[in-house]
Amino acid sequence: MTIQKAIEHFKDHQRTSLKKRTQEGYKKLLERFHSEFGDRDVESIKAEELCRFLETYTEGLARATRRLRYAQLRALFNFIIDTFEINIKNPCCVPQLFKSFKNIQQRPRKILDKKTVDEIIFNSKNTRDRLILELQARCGLRVGEVLNLKVSDVSQRKLMLQEPKSGREVEVAFMPEHIAVRLADYIASRNLSPNDRVFGICYTTARNLVTQLGQKLNVRISPHDLRRHSATYASRNGVPLEIISKVILRHQDLKTTQVYLGKVSDSEAIRWMDVLHGK
Repeated sequence: MTIQKAIEHFKDHQRTSLKKRTQEGYKKLLERFHSEFGDRDVESIKAEELCRFLETYTEGLARATRRLRYAQLRALFNFIIDTFEINIKNPCCVPQLFKSFKNIQQRPRKILDKKTVDEIIFNSKNTRDRLILELQARCGLRVGEVLNLKVSDVSQRKLMLQEPKSGREVEVAFMPEHIAVRLADYIASRNLSPNDRVFGICYTTARNLVTQLGQKLNVRISPHDLRRHSATYASRNGVPLEIISKVILRHQDLKTTQVYLGKVSDSEAIRWMDVLHGK
């Protein structure tokens, strides 16, 4: 199979399984790779050639972007090898490429405790701001999902999330009863129509809201930290990982959820052993 044919099959797969935005992220890489290797057989591509290609293509780009382009190329070869059962090792999976495009070591994020999150929420000035914060911190929504909500997406205790990050047409998020009641009252008080956005503000405004409330408590915080808190709080209160992953965060992979949960301290591990088995 030629690289040209491989890319065509890969794009067909993307159209049925990935969001358009994600497909666009692959576009330039695939075009460049096709222009250089399109007439070559997949089996003939060597790791050294891929290393030279990626070094040239990503020259001058940020380290995270270089890593992303490497991961995208590796995904292309993984798909073709698995789908068509080609008996070769992925040429991207060699030490030379791993080292050149290795992951950036990020400092672990500090997990916000419930008291801090509650205080941030209670310090919000109005019902709109509090609902935006609670939908992230209590229900696990991404800030973009909150801001994209329309009145027609709200159905009692459920929120229908249109065009979610997963690539599905729609996902369902759930709310505690007290938040659902306040949200319904908020919508009714503003006489919004079904196609109106529930919260008519932009991402920058929402982000500034969160960071400024955090500054009052000397806490550096972003909207995504509130979503992360929803997972950690649920985990620390005994909610099964499957529920956190599939219901609260709506992740497709449990490994992604585990990144959100933070490090468990020795004292917390001991406390949970006592809870499970007694002292």
